Formats: sequence, structure tokens, C-alpha cells
Amino acid sequence: MFLVVKGRMKMRFRDREVLVDPGEFVIVQKGVEHMPEAEDEVHIVLFEPKSTLNTGNMRNERTMVELERL
Repeated sequence: MFLVVKGRMKMRFRDREVLVDPGEFVIVQKGVEHMPEAEDEVHIVLFEPKSTLNTGNMRNERTMVELERL
């Protein structure tokens, strides 16, 4: 879920685009390709399951992994 706090963003999907204004949110279902985009600075709050990879279905040097607890 992407919650826009300040600014405006566009969420692009393969078949459509959704404009999201401050106070609005968009939910992207698991497995759906998407690309958030903003012409100007935008502040968002991102809610996602802990298990979600930041690199989608790829694992590479940019993939963030959960650090083990000490």
C-alpha cells in the first residue's frame, strides 16, 4: 500500500495509470507489476509485508535482506 502524505504520484500498471493525491492511497496486489512515478517531490508511507523483496522477483547486490537478531 502506498499512502501519499505530500505531493502527487502516479502509479503505472501495464494496463492503466492511477493518480494518487495527498491523503489517498493505492494498493498493489502481490505479483502485479507496477512503477510509482512523480514529476515533483512526493512523500509517501509504504506498507508491505516484511517478506517482500525490494527488488521484486530478482535477487542481486541491491536486494535487501533482513538482518539476523543478535
